[in-house]
Amino acid sequence: MTPTTSTTSTTSTTRLTVAQALVRFLSAQYSERDGVRQRLIGATWGIFGHGNVAGLGQALLEYADDMPYHQGRNEQSMVHAAVGYARQSNRLSTHAVTTSIGPGATNLVTGAALATVNHLPVLLLPGDIFATRVADPVLQQLEVPYAGDVSVNDSLRPVSRYFDRIMRPQALIPAALQAMRVLTDPVETGAVTLALPQDVQAEAYDWPEEFFAERTWVVRRPGADPTELADAVRAIRAAHRPLLIAGGGVHHSRAEEALAEFAGATGIPVASTQAGKGSLRHDHPQDVGGVGHTGTATANELARQADLVIGVGTRYTDFTTASGTLFTGDGVRFLNLNTAPYDSHKLAGLPLVADARNTLAELTQSLGMHAHRVTDAYVAEYSLDKERWEQRVEACYEAEEPDVRPTQPQVLGALDALVDESDVIINAAGSLPGDLHKMWRARSRDQYHLEYGYSCMGYEIPAAIGVKMAAPERNVWALVGDGTYLMMPTEIVTAVQEGIAIKILLVQNHGYASIGGLSEETGAERFGTAYRHRLDDGTFSGAPLPVDLAANAASLGMRVLRAKTVRDLRAALAEARAADTPTCVYVETETADTVSGAPPAQAWWDVPVAETATRASAVKARELYERHVSTRRRHL
Repeated sequence: MTPTTSTTSTTSTTRLTVAQALVRFLSAQYSERDGVRQRLIGATWGIFGHGNVAGLGQALLEYADDMPYHQGRNEQSMVHAAVGYARQSNRLSTHAVTTSIGPGATNLVTGAALATVNHLPVLLLPGDIFATRVADPVLQQLEVPYAGDVSVNDSLRPVSRYFDRIMRPQALIPAALQAMRVLTDPVETGAVTLALPQDVQAEAYDWPEEFFAERTWVVRRPGADPTELADAVRAIRAAHRPLLIAGGGVHHSRAEEALAEFAGATGIPVASTQAGKGSLRHDHPQDVGGVGHTGTATANELARQADLVIGVGTRYTDFTTASGTLFTGDGVRFLNLNTAPYDSHKLAGLPLVADARNTLAELTQSLGMHAHRVTDAYVAEYSLDKERWEQRVEACYEAEEPDVRPTQPQVLGALDALVDESDVIINAAGSLPGDLHKMWRARSRDQYHLEYGYSCMGYEIPAAIGVKMAAPERNVWALVGDGTYLMMPTEIVTAVQEGIAIKILLVQNHGYASIGGLSEETGAERFGTAYRHRLDDGTFSGAPLPVDLAANAASLGMRVLRAKTVRDLRAALAEARAADTPTCVYVETETADTVSGAPPAQAWWDVPVAETATRASAVKARELYERHVSTRRRHL
């Protein structure tokens, strides 16, 4: 098809379908920050059905030279791949995802929630029911007797930062512009949904040429209010035991260098959330590791005694605050540097609503004018504790017997000994996040890619594909347990199809190890958490299931290396790292009903325990729960 162009005395127009116009528009959108400009929508993922095959499907074929297309196997995993790409691109570029109406559209919901929770941009373009209602009900339509304008796409409203349904062609113009605004807003960004009725997608309209002109969306770096900045400087100077908590906002702002300069100049120790880990290299003198339930003993002891907590780019989730039981120092106050006012005011903190990179530099300069630095005794205290923690990590990583089955920390230790700062490790769920947060030695600002805002099982493999697309020169590792692998292995086919040389480290421990441990702690006795045969008594306590996940990965086209011992594992990891094709390393560790060998949790996490029960395990767990709850503190 050749678009027709008409000219009037006022404007020039081009006749295209809505889908064609949308693809042309998206191809001309750019983001810019600090003078660096790049495509905002780098590609489109799609699975086609009757709700988008003749609309967006035809349009992506029409403009294949302008908009790259990637074929997915699962709608949720396509969103994960787009999110992985967006995070690796510092939120300055993302992908669009198109699906049909019906199950394809509702499969987007989990991925959309993940994107929005983590403030990561992704554009969703699900098909929708007929706007004209000529086919009513259309195949896969959910009929709602009290509301004729409802479709399954309305399930995306609560998990989207912006939502619109394009009922007429001309409505696309304002909706598309608003969508780009939200995608590039450092505070508002997340999942953006434009629901596209299938008849409207194919409808032609005379579009003004201005709609297709290149547009550059500048990503702002808001400056600090002078009064808030002055208050922040006074609070830091008055503190005797300050602790800085680095959240994901440090990475989003590319504030790592500014943070390193601030920490080095002031001597203030820096702990990190899951999203913020890597804000400082693990060997920076002020880096004290992860904080909260999955944090280090060093960071958590500093948190308990801190008189000022400086939160930079953190949402203060319950893992970070140990469900309100961690920050217990007398008179402890909070200073919160964040672009989002909502997060800046948490824990009744002093708000500093501004960009992290520029404001940290301002704080360093202002404090330097007064030669402000914490005491040598404080530095010596946390430096010694940091050294002791590193010794614990080394003991967990070390394998004295190389010809035995490894523990999970020894698996991480083997990988730790192999990688350099160019490698990226990706994880989201199971027992691995806790072990990684406590023990992993982050060597670069983006090596540690943990999705823990939504902790979504199945995220790792598709996200690794997205990260590898954004950084093709990097070695990208998806670390998955058997429970997570079984959730969503299908994008292995995509990696094979497109020659995307991701690495998968697949750890088999025969069950939901993390939840099994939590179940035991809360008196639920690991019920329903092991992958074992059911016995006559109804319990899942028989032999482990004869499931061969390595064979499954191989059946999807991936090269698989099996490792039975620590020695095998080291060799397999080295071979996988050197491979230029998608490669999986499969290793079996302990079963799910044994401990991983990592240090236990260094802070509490509130998971409510049955208030009344007849089983002794639950009664005992409730007694311990009530002791922890009594230490909770509301910061006012």
